[in-house]
Amino acid sequence: MDLQLKDKVILVSGGAKGIGEAIVKSLVAENAIPVIIGRNKEDNQRLEQEILAAGGKCASVVAELANPKDCENVITETVNLFGRIDGLVNNAGVNDGVGLENGNYEAFMKSIHSNLVHYYLLAHYALPYLKVSKGSIVNITSKTGITGQGETSGYAAANGGRNALTREWAVELLPYQIRVNAVVVAESWTPQYERWIKTLPNAEETLAEITARIPLENRMTKASEIADTVAFLLSEKSSHTTGQLLYVDGGYVHLDRALLRQ
Repeated sequence: MDLQLKDKVILVSGGAKGIGEAIVKSLVAENAIPVIIGRNKEDNQRLEQEILAAGGKCASVVAELANPKDCENVITETVNLFGRIDGLVNNAGVNDGVGLENGNYEAFMKSIHSNLVHYYLLAHYALPYLKVSKGSIVNITSKTGITGQGETSGYAAANGGRNALTREWAVELLPYQIRVNAVVVAESWTPQYERWIKTLPNAEETLAEITARIPLENRMTKASEIADTVAFLLSEKSSHTTGQLLYVDGGYVHLDRALLRQ
């Protein structure tokens, strides 16, 4: 399917690795121009050069997204390069394990800043250009904001906020025909997930238990499956879809756990 994203300039935060990298590559496959946003210049440039060498189009901007000025600078640099912004994918974040019992105020607020505040700031600074292009926003969120997980109050609160902002922005931006949706991720195999699994004492057994609880095919969601859904939501092929939380999770969150006994 041609998603008609050719030469659309789309910001992707956390775009150099994991789900963000998959989103960038999906957009390149649709002939869009993704702008990779990340704190590590080498990671950004590695992916950028890979895409350019293969004949695709992209750019990258170095930013520490916990810094409001860096969020503003992302928009300025992108507009200086391309003169427009057609879409925003808020993706950057990390499950930092800031819990209730063993957490504290400082760590909790840092988690909120690292995982939620830049979603607002990038959308805020990009909005004047999205109004011109009638662009689209896609927020990547986590099941933790829906189901809870335990010992990760900061990340869960941030994802609850991401979900709420998706609905709030969809309402506020209706007059500008800017659509806002979210893709909710459950168990997806990424470098970050792999690092976490390896910290556990029984890593292989734990991974097997997790995948057994994923109803569809008992496997992790591929980053590319999330990415292709994001590309669809950014495109005019989803032109009457807004304010939605789409679960790309193999039925993990909502399907009956009785399925596991079949």
